[in-house]
Amino acid sequence: MNDFSLAPELERDCIFISDWPLCRVLLMNDQQYPWFILVPRVVGATEFTDLSLEQQSMYWQESMSMSRLLQETFHPDKLNIAALGNMVPQLHIHHVVRYKSDIAWPAPVWGKFPALPYSAAEIERIKTLMK
Repeated sequence: MNDFSLAPELERDCIFISDWPLCRVLLMNDQQYPWFILVPRVVGATEFTDLSLEQQSMYWQESMSMSRLLQETFHPDKLNIAALGNMVPQLHIHHVVRYKSDIAWPAPVWGKFPALPYSAAEIERIKTLMK
């Protein structure tokens, strides 16, 4: 994991939250939705099949841990989980907290509205919540 780096799009659009055993935890810099991304710190991984069986299992476990944490912390109406990779080939899973009252409900969040960046205080609050 020493040569790991984020795809430029993730580096540009996201905020570092923490590193878990396998994944880098990112927050999409859009305060309209609590939107977290798990990126396995495996050089060159673009598909689940690029991970070893042990890494695949750990990735699934970390995704489930993220899901539980988001449900307990944000109490969503729905939790959207997706791994598309068409625009950003680096393997990553989106975990998006959705509320019936959010600006894009019930449509997907991608490209629906321009992002509204978090303030420094909001970022620190979220980092504290995600511990």
